[in-house]
Amino acid sequence: MLVLAVFIALSFALYVFYKVKYVRSKRPAEKEWISAKSRMALGAFIFFFGINQLFLYSGTITYVISAIFIIIGGQYLGWYESL
Repeated sequence: MLVLAVFIALSFALYVFYKVKYVRSKRPAEKEWISAKSRMALGAFIFFFGINQLFLYSGTITYVISAIFIIIGGQYLGWYESL
């Protein structure tokens, strides 16, 4: 569980880092590259947050919301292209 908390904090920090870097960038191609990195960091944050909720709480509502978070995070990471 501590590992998931570290992954959540790290992915959120990377998301903020890349968003700041995106705003400061001037070149269009570099902005697209940095934007893709920030979307992946956001996807990792949502994905790990959903997994973490499975360990913290038990209940039908928690499982449904965690599944939604995991699917949305996976889509941001590019794992579920067909959904």
